[in-house]
Amino acid sequence: MTGTLRVAFYRGASTPGMNAELSRIEENAGDEQPWRFWGPYVSGRQWGTVREDYSTDGDAWSYFPHDHARSRAYRWGEDGLAGISDAKQRLCFAWAFWNGHDPILKERLFGLGGHEGNHGEDVKEIYWYLDNTPSHSYMRMLYRYPQARFPYEELVRENIGRPKWERELELWDTGIFRDNRFFDIEIAYAKVATEDILIHARIFNRGPCARR
Repeated sequence: MTGTLRVAFYRGASTPGMNAELSRIEENAGDEQPWRFWGPYVSGRQWGTVREDYSTDGDAWSYFPHDHARSRAYRWGEDGLAGISDAKQRLCFAWAFWNGHDPILKERLFGLGGHEGNHGEDVKEIYWYLDNTPSHSYMRMLYRYPQARFPYEELVRENIGRPKWERELELWDTGIFRDNRFFDIEIAYAKVATEDILIHARIFNRGPCARR
């Protein structure tokens, strides 16, 4: 699945892009073409879920924390950044990033377990889902990745020590994005056919220094 993104959609109910999407939905509903067979079905976080909990006490957060995710296999799903898969997750595709400073690859969303956040479970990342047509013929996401070392330890330490009546410490509160020192990573998928998917990635350095 490689290539150059070359699909465009337009606003308005009578425009060619909208009519094409309506046709795809009708073809999918009538079992003519399985347009929804591939879609954004890969979770951003599989660790810490009850599906992966085989503990004796039912504590999924402690049994499978984020720190274990890079070295243990899941049994009932997958996770990844801006990932897609077939409807049964027999084949998954996702991204991994590295800023040159983190001790691990950025492969999945980081967050707090239920016992680590002063307001419970919480993902501590910055990302946006920008576009997704009903047939998943076009999908687009933006992930904001700090250029400095990701503050995993600080986010856990500060939030686990805060009482419930205080606000949470968010990623931007750590100062990690100071002077716009981050990468905006935009991932887009476009289907030429039900099993012909073009993938396009653009990375923008928003900081003041050139990075290689």
